[in-house]
Amino acid sequence: MITKIQPFEGINSIAVIGNYLPRQCGIATFTKDLVEGLSARAPDISTWAVAMNDKVQGYAYPDKVRFEIHQNKYADYAIAAQFLNISHPDIVCLQHEFGIFGGPAGSHLLKLLSDLHMPLVTTLHTVLIDPSDEYRTVMIKLGELSDKLVVMSHKAKSFLHDIYGITEEKIAFIHHGIPDMPFIDSSFHKDKFRVEGKKVLLTFGLLSPNKGIETVLQALPAVIEKFPDVVYIILGATHPHVLKTEGEAYRIMLQQIVHKLNISDHVIFQNNFVALRDLCEFLGIADIYITPYLKEAQITSGTLAYAMGTGKAIISTPYWYATEMLADSRGKIVPFNNPNVLAEQINELLVDDTQRHAMRKKAYTFTREAIWKEVSQKYLEVFSEVRQNRILCPRPRHSYVGNIKAITRFDLPEIKLNHLKSMTDDTGMLQHADHTIPNRLHGYCTDDNARALLVAALGQKYLPTNGLGLDALCGHYLGFLLYAYNEKTGRFRNFMTYARQWSKEAWSEDPHGCALWCLGKAVAFLENSGHLEMSTVLFKKAIIAAESFRSPLAVAFCLVGLDAYLERFSGDRDARRIRDVLATRLFTQFKENKTDDWPWAEDSLNYANAKLPHALLVSGHKMENREMVKMGLDSLKWLLSIQTTDNHFAPIGCKGWYRKEGKRARFDQQPIEAKAMVEACAAAYNISHDRQWFESAVLCFNWFLGHNDLNMPLYDPKTGGSMDGLMVDGINQNQGAESTLAWLLSLMTLQKLYADELLHQSSPGLLA
Repeated sequence: MITKIQPFEGINSIAVIGNYLPRQCGIATFTKDLVEGLSARAPDISTWAVAMNDKVQGYAYPDKVRFEIHQNKYADYAIAAQFLNISHPDIVCLQHEFGIFGGPAGSHLLKLLSDLHMPLVTTLHTVLIDPSDEYRTVMIKLGELSDKLVVMSHKAKSFLHDIYGITEEKIAFIHHGIPDMPFIDSSFHKDKFRVEGKKVLLTFGLLSPNKGIETVLQALPAVIEKFPDVVYIILGATHPHVLKTEGEAYRIMLQQIVHKLNISDHVIFQNNFVALRDLCEFLGIADIYITPYLKEAQITSGTLAYAMGTGKAIISTPYWYATEMLADSRGKIVPFNNPNVLAEQINELLVDDTQRHAMRKKAYTFTREAIWKEVSQKYLEVFSEVRQNRILCPRPRHSYVGNIKAITRFDLPEIKLNHLKSMTDDTGMLQHADHTIPNRLHGYCTDDNARALLVAALGQKYLPTNGLGLDALCGHYLGFLLYAYNEKTGRFRNFMTYARQWSKEAWSEDPHGCALWCLGKAVAFLENSGHLEMSTVLFKKAIIAAESFRSPLAVAFCLVGLDAYLERFSGDRDARRIRDVLATRLFTQFKENKTDDWPWAEDSLNYANAKLPHALLVSGHKMENREMVKMGLDSLKWLLSIQTTDNHFAPIGCKGWYRKEGKRARFDQQPIEAKAMVEACAAAYNISHDRQWFESAVLCFNWFLGHNDLNMPLYDPKTGGSMDGLMVDGINQNQGAESTLAWLLSLMTLQKLYADELLHQSSPGLLA
């Protein structure tokens, strides 16, 4: 006799990962509704949540949330996986949206998922049609790590198959869940909101510039002319992320349109993140619901699903989810950004009660499969299927986890900008500190402010910007560089006193080269259009003087900056020409000066030495010069060998440096040398794909964490800064700008290296 498997047999506990209320976003609402829906449908199953935090203090979560992850703290992902494995849920259900997880394209999440022991079902809230390489690879990895992918539209299913190569058997379609609301007449609650006797138009959701509400406002005068009793309610608070970065600029712009069109009596702004009960009442009073999004690339919309589920007549622009959900006369589709057509369709529906009510009924009937009772049942059936399949076919550990042992031997510290900010005043970043207190006696220098610009630019790319003020810091340091640049000489001044007076000094090529390196890298990463434009203009001006440089280190700085700049503006012929001139010059210096036991461009080693082979590597790679790449790898290997002792990094000391045929100084060891080696080894790995360079980058990075001659860490976890150096008798306890910036850039480089390893982003090298 065959025993029939019960639908939820073997499932006693379910953990759902995602944002969670009271955090204000659509994913938070969805996760909370899913957890409650599963709990209601299967009360014997323990259903709980793991919440993603976008701020350090988190939120006042309900008891359903048992664990919290700070989205940018990489260590939290490994700890969360450990917590889940110890808690033994039978299924983990992930709510995936790229922006709620840390790392490039949200790749920190892959660490958590790769360590899970139990089956994983992933609900995709976004599926990109034209992803960059990083986003494509994360999605493919997500598909590999998930036992099942849930989508909320059939178009998303075809995208996954056609764009990402995910088999149809691995994809399940389940509607976006909605509350079970009665089909009521729109006049029922209008008196409660003081709009009785009026025709009510409604749009709701968190406000952001992609919503297209301005299109509705522009359409209103033509509607008001025909229906003077019409009122348009705009329901929703400004999206918290938008509020932090742009303030209420979008809402103010909408209010200005209202004032200009003289339609204030017909528009109501409800600046609230409303509870479900209030939301349903607002939906109940609407005669027409409008979603005027500006672009088609939206694969799901909870607001549209909610409106259909309350039986609303709907007019929408043709984004993907709307065209699918509103097919077969369940709603009307109008062109993007076309207020005239929108006004015509609103008027037509307000005139034709028969058409409007037929549309309402079709939408309401269609979404009966989307109420949370039915959606929860579908999820539980998928969970049961996945659980049984895992029992029958256990999955091996993913091979790529084993390939990153070097970097997962320790948890990378969290990037903290506390000390960076404490060293920055309204002029720029101060040079030196007594312990952690800025020492104003020594003023400022261009080198440090250039590196600080690079930290702020990289941080905007790889850190959540909410509350960190990185955009403002970026502008601050860029402003210092703009002032440091001398238009008359075409060169950067370097030292400024605390009284904001430039010191009289012999001009040096090295600070100019350092500024160009950081500006070029900033150009590659900046997204603020104003900052990008100013950085580009300044880089273009300052690079002219560099063409005549002779200092190998200055030339190397310029070449690494040019390589990054050309990543963004590859068609800049003049930049390519200068790159070729400088790369050839540095290469010639190496060839003319090197010997068998001293493969170097000059007769001494001092600070940031690894920047020279780094420059040869990236320039030779782009110029397709194999000999130049080989010279870079050989010289870097030699440099690493003379700075490695007993399997740890021991950089050349600044108390005497290291001259050819002389004795190498062991102390004082400087963070800038460790940083340069981390960056160069990472570049060598990305170009050659030799695993040893990956290990070497980690070896050099570990110097900051205590794997050094004295077994003493230089990194200060309280401030996020670094001590100034390793002395023969201990640590230099001061945390100056150069050391702290060296630490932050090393940490960012290693986080990016790890992310690239997960994403297999590194391009094949010339010597691969």
